[in-house]
Amino acid sequence: MVRRVQAEGRVPAVAVALHRADRPLWTCEAGGTGNDTALGPQTLFRIGSVTKTFTAVLVMQCRDAGLLDLDDPVGAHLDVPAHGELTVRRLLSHTAGLQREPHGDVWDTLRAPGADELLADLARAERVLPPARRFHYSNLGLAVLGQLVARLRGGTWAEVLADRVLAPLALTATTDRPGPAAATGFLVDAYSDEAHPEPPTDFGAVGPAAQLWSTAADMARWAAFLADPAALDPTGAVLAPATLDEMRWPLTVTDETSWGAGFGLGLILLPQGDRVVHVGHDGAMPGFLAAVYGRRGGDGTPGAMGAAVLGSSGTGVDVIDLPHRLLAAAVEHDPADVVPWRPGPPAPPHLRGMLGHWWGEGFAYVFTWHDGTLRARGVDDPAGKPPAVFAPLPDRPDVFRTVSGRETGELLRLTRDATGAVVRLHWATYRFTRGQETFDGYDFRR
Repeated sequence: MVRRVQAEGRVPAVAVALHRADRPLWTCEAGGTGNDTALGPQTLFRIGSVTKTFTAVLVMQCRDAGLLDLDDPVGAHLDVPAHGELTVRRLLSHTAGLQREPHGDVWDTLRAPGADELLADLARAERVLPPARRFHYSNLGLAVLGQLVARLRGGTWAEVLADRVLAPLALTATTDRPGPAAATGFLVDAYSDEAHPEPPTDFGAVGPAAQLWSTAADMARWAAFLADPAALDPTGAVLAPATLDEMRWPLTVTDETSWGAGFGLGLILLPQGDRVVHVGHDGAMPGFLAAVYGRRGGDGTPGAMGAAVLGSSGTGVDVIDLPHRLLAAAVEHDPADVVPWRPGPPAPPHLRGMLGHWWGEGFAYVFTWHDGTLRARGVDDPAGKPPAVFAPLPDRPDVFRTVSGRETGELLRLTRDATGAVVRLHWATYRFTRGQETFDGYDFRR
């Protein structure tokens, strides 16, 4: 698959890596670097807008540390001459309505502004849409967030990134400066086999949107972190798994009629069917394309699964689709090993009598105890739909909080009779009974 993309897409160099928790790292390269260095797993490629996912994680770190709120206006943290009312959340999800690029013809001149110039030129930038109106991609928006992180943390964006993300996750090859081991980026001529080298560009203060270089191996590991952070960062040193869950929740679709892609907090979300989603980002810079995605959900998907495809052509668009095909092929032909079921401890005594079938709103549900938690599923739910999972409230033994699945956040309350038997449930205030009943309490069993 990799070799076909390189040959048929006429991409001078393609580097690929597949990461999963249950197998050794797999890498593959095809082509050449275009310079005096050999193409291999150590070759650096520009990853373009995949950089935005790193900036998004830095922003969420600041939120978790109490340095900002996602609904804060950026003007609360940066001294800006305009657009200070736009919120962090809107900028992260590309729903702020801010114009796509910094002021000026950046892609003509290839001269990026410095930090002071970037912020000062916000006075000359347009808000092309009302906030929250729709998805509108903005490199400028992520660049502003990068400056916000730098200001809050007291360093440059690159310094903060290296200290708080790259080092803890051992992404040792990822850098804002390419060095001699980097591949050359090309524009491949449409009508001949000639490949024109693209000029190297330093994106200055726009760097938080597109500056980074990396290897396929590092990026596959990063993709795996975005999909399954607990596997790569079990202590939450970089980001708590719950925060990644928040980032992966779709806040908007990218097209109003074709809902094939969503956008969360700095992350692209691509549904694959059967409750499988690929999460990550694509990247494009002169002479380079990149696609970095982790896989979540579905039968056969192992933990910490991520794929990265990096190419040295700005027009080799097959690079963008390849990680999705590789992830699907790996699961189809080498699925995760099936974990044997083993007996476990029983449910707590005060819950054993309430397990089994209950009826609510005319529909049947089954409450069970698995892996140390109380759970519920609709009898007619599809097999792959996750159950609702409940956690007890420490000071109220018969009240539970729904922590995932249906009615997340809502309370489940148990009502007992004089003997202590559970005779009624209230979940999100809806009544659940052992038999099918109408809303006024008529029991069809009578």
